[in-house]
Amino acid sequence: MIENVLVVYKKNFEPVHDQALETIRKELDTLVAESKLRVDYSARETVRRTDFIDCDMVIVLGGDGTLTSIAHSVDSQTPVMGVNSHPREDDDNGSYGFYMGSDPKHFSADIRAVLAGEAIVNTLPRLQAEIITTSGNSIRCDPALNDLLVANTHQYQPSKYRLQRDDSVDCKQHSSGCLFSTFLGQGAWFRHVANIEGTIFPAEEINDHYLFVARDLPRPERKDDGSYWSWTEHPSVITSDMHRGYVVSDGWDETHFTRGATITVDIEGPKLQLLTFRSTIHDRVAHWMQ
Repeated sequence: MIENVLVVYKKNFEPVHDQALETIRKELDTLVAESKLRVDYSARETVRRTDFIDCDMVIVLGGDGTLTSIAHSVDSQTPVMGVNSHPREDDDNGSYGFYMGSDPKHFSADIRAVLAGEAIVNTLPRLQAEIITTSGNSIRCDPALNDLLVANTHQYQPSKYRLQRDDSVDCKQHSSGCLFSTFLGQGAWFRHVANIEGTIFPAEEINDHYLFVARDLPRPERKDDGSYWSWTEHPSVITSDMHRGYVVSDGWDETHFTRGATITVDIEGPKLQLLTFRSTIHDRVAHWMQ
């Protein structure tokens, strides 16, 4: 039963976002008056992990960037409802809002569907990296809904590392870093890096496989053995030969490491329970699936 709701909203002083917040606040105020619902509000820039403790649901008001910036703080049991505060269908300069299942026009009906248990629950896998330092400490980076980058912190210098995967790949590479993507996240960045147009993915693999590419790998090293790009279910193990490197989840928080550290990336991060209403999230990318 949903009783405690946290609303995280985009605050950049653009009227369209303020108007969207006012719309959903009025609707939530009505529900608070009608029921035992309790609602807290926090701007994206000020929200902290502790704000999510004891939440029964999180409403994210903004665009995909707002959702990915705070989703790493949401555990695998708490449903997330995305509300696009500036839909592109209303304004060419608006947000596409791939992960946003609702908008201000539909919010009244959608929030009531959630409370009635009638929303579509999409269980989405997330990437995660574990860093083992040379002193033996273990650090887990934030889970990534879209993509995860392992690279030299100085982007003008090459990323040097050893790549291993399931005994089928074991090589040393110099590239501009390794990019990993979930099935759904490939449209955010991966397809701008690797030419996979026309690739169709088996529907039964999309929840336990992920995409990998070594960015800007020298052309003679772009082999078809999975060391250049791959669609795989096996963990990728990277041993750093960089003085300084980092893991970046969904383009937000950075987790740093040094030479000799081992970074293991897999698709076993905590899942995200994303709510949609008129279609599943996979219906939007059905042309990528078979």
